[in-house]
Amino acid sequence: MTTLSNQLPLKLTLHSDATHSTRPKSLILCKKRKNDTAFEEQKSGFVDYDKGQHEVSTRVAGLRKDDIPKRYRLRVQGDRFQKDWTISELVNRILELNHWENVEPVLNRWVARFARKNFPVLIKELTQRGAFEHSVKVFEWMKNQKNYCARNDIYNMMIRLHARHNRIDQARGLFFEMQKWRCKPDVETYNALIHAHGRAGQWRWAMNIMEDMLSAAIPPSRSTYNNLINACGSSGNWREALKVCKKMTENGVGPDLVTHNIVLSAYKNGAQYSKALSYFELMKGTNIRPDTTTLNIVINCLVKLGQYGKAIEIFNSMREKRSDCRPDIVTFTSIIHLYSISGQIENCKAVFNTMLAEGIRPNIVSYNTLMAAYASRGMSKEAVAVFDQIKQNGFRPDVVSYTSLLNAYGRSQLPEKAREVFDMMRRDNCKPNLVSYNALIDAFGSNGLLAEAVEVLRQMEQDGIKPNIVSICTLLAACGRCGQKVNIDAVLSAAELRGIKLNTVAYNSAIGSYMNVGEFEKALALYESMRKRKVIPDSVTYTVLISGCCKLSKYGEALGFLDDMQDSKIPFTKEVYSSLICAYSKQGQVAEAESMFNMMKVTGCCPDVVAYTAMLHAYDVAENWTKASALFLEMERNDIQPDSIACSALMRAFNRGGQSSKVLVLAEYMREKAIPLNDAIFFEIVSACSILRDWKTTIDLIKLMEPWFPLVSIGLMNQLLHLLGKSGKVESMTKLFYKIIASGVAVNYNTYSILLKNLLSAGNWRKYIEVLQWMEDAGIQPSHGMFVDIISFSQKSCGAENADKIRKMLESMRRSGDKNSSGRIASPMPTAPLIAGS
Repeated sequence: MTTLSNQLPLKLTLHSDATHSTRPKSLILCKKRKNDTAFEEQKSGFVDYDKGQHEVSTRVAGLRKDDIPKRYRLRVQGDRFQKDWTISELVNRILELNHWENVEPVLNRWVARFARKNFPVLIKELTQRGAFEHSVKVFEWMKNQKNYCARNDIYNMMIRLHARHNRIDQARGLFFEMQKWRCKPDVETYNALIHAHGRAGQWRWAMNIMEDMLSAAIPPSRSTYNNLINACGSSGNWREALKVCKKMTENGVGPDLVTHNIVLSAYKNGAQYSKALSYFELMKGTNIRPDTTTLNIVINCLVKLGQYGKAIEIFNSMREKRSDCRPDIVTFTSIIHLYSISGQIENCKAVFNTMLAEGIRPNIVSYNTLMAAYASRGMSKEAVAVFDQIKQNGFRPDVVSYTSLLNAYGRSQLPEKAREVFDMMRRDNCKPNLVSYNALIDAFGSNGLLAEAVEVLRQMEQDGIKPNIVSICTLLAACGRCGQKVNIDAVLSAAELRGIKLNTVAYNSAIGSYMNVGEFEKALALYESMRKRKVIPDSVTYTVLISGCCKLSKYGEALGFLDDMQDSKIPFTKEVYSSLICAYSKQGQVAEAESMFNMMKVTGCCPDVVAYTAMLHAYDVAENWTKASALFLEMERNDIQPDSIACSALMRAFNRGGQSSKVLVLAEYMREKAIPLNDAIFFEIVSACSILRDWKTTIDLIKLMEPWFPLVSIGLMNQLLHLLGKSGKVESMTKLFYKIIASGVAVNYNTYSILLKNLLSAGNWRKYIEVLQWMEDAGIQPSHGMFVDIISFSQKSCGAENADKIRKMLESMRRSGDKNSSGRIASPMPTAPLIAGS
């Protein structure tokens, strides 16, 4: 392979039969020494124990000054600018230059440029480093050298490099250029070109190149078929991939493990996850040993099918000591994604830490997957920490990193921060894509900032990015949250003007938005339009329609949509079952609600807490506390944690069925299970205490409710006041009233009416008159009946002296009220008692 200067003379003695000469003749042959070690790769290592760093590099020397022809050695011998660099040293010097700088000054100082055998190795080193611009410039320089000779391997490496950077046209141009240089393409050339088109998703081009290859009488290799199968499979065209695989075996080229992995990947890219798992089982049945790539594809398919347990089992088996397939960066990233979509965010961080502990250095995809996990739950602080870690570890955040951080702020209700991330993204020369804009629209829209969301849409169009159906769905959902009917129509019109055809998801968003603002007729019209345009409704469509009808008390229409759903043979979801149970119960059709609940269990759709709650409401309406209690016990047996709504429904059923003591037992159960209390729960407990006349529990309940006073409705407060007054505990009632006022709850006329009525029943006429004064101070005018009641009481029960006092006080109050009739802001409760001793 190398050219060496030393010559070895060989003397050969030739004997001629014709002349029978005895004189020997000498023939001198020149043979150069071979430098067999010039292109051998030598590995060198570097370890810094103090910093905990290590580095392993591969170096190639190539032909040096002593190996080039003598005339070139003499030419460069006295030039101090000419350097005898190794190929690896030259590559490092080239890569130190910026991609826009000229590489010729460095290359022209390289002594070994006169040995053209160095050129393929130089291109190989540069392409392996992925230096695209530098490799192209070196290749152009190389073609201008006098000693350059076009070679297949150089063009093949350059075609692969262009393929890696998605420069398909340039790769195809090199294919034609090499033929102009009288360099005939070989099987590796066609493989590189097929691979280039496969990476770009141009599987038809790849098929045509295969035909050209056969026309040129070049037999395809196993790599050719693998590249062609991958070209079809990466585009999601798994059927064509299988046809090529069949053709491969028919032509006598047997598949290897790489082929099987490509077929599995083709199934995965074509969303045929079940077929991929079946193919994997077939592989195991034919004793084909999978590798890490195989198991990574299988884990990905299991995650897509929601079979998280099996995916975790494969992951754990890969981590066993005796396993031949060790998990790599792709495996750990897939498991992080698994825990992310299943809502187990803590496990995402645990897997990431495990990856670091096993010495696997995360890449930008791993960081982005962890950030997306935090973003999905609105954990903006954790997402920011990962974003900072990306920069600290020498990675440059890409568009996915910025979009995930933006989404995290949007989900955590910080749209202003999301906007800051978007602006920072543009400052850092990272161009936002369609997903970035949609995330920012969602950040504003989900927080009720519809005007800002629309402004982002306009900016998006100004930047040359066309909105898609996701943009429209996001705006429609924002309109529904904001309750703006006009803007829903405007968004639909904008989509039509831009030629964006609504799909099922968009129709679902629009119908849901109309339902949220109470526009049933428009939602129904949109549903009819959906069917006319042959957009197929799905289970979400009917869930939105049925649940929306239930919210608007249109139960007959909800059951009508049930018939449409059955005619379309769309399987029921848990949400549909729950909505239908609610519709039947509201109409008093408990038997139909029970039938729907039983059907839900028979079809394998396990009832959740919402379905059980809907059924509890049905039994509550039917005043059947026995069945409600049995259903609650069944719920507990099935390990379904009841919530506050389910407990309040059961309490209401107990109170209606005269089982108020069970309400207090259920309240104790809620305390043990740490189920939060709400207004409805308090109301039912107060009602139970009233029925049972359990005043001690009532007082304990008031102490429990004190922190909740600002959140509890005034109706419940009035009920508590009435209960205490009715029991004769006037002092406790008055103290409760003080606490209600101190908590800032806005009391109304009914509150004062209950207070006055119970004070008069207890004969406390002084406090009665004081409360009347509080009413006037609070701007609530006492009724005529309240004055009549106190006057009547004074005449019957107070004696003449007190009756006269009461009359004078009332007259004084009226005169005071007339003077202040212009209105003044006063405290609802005086700072000092109106009557001494009251």
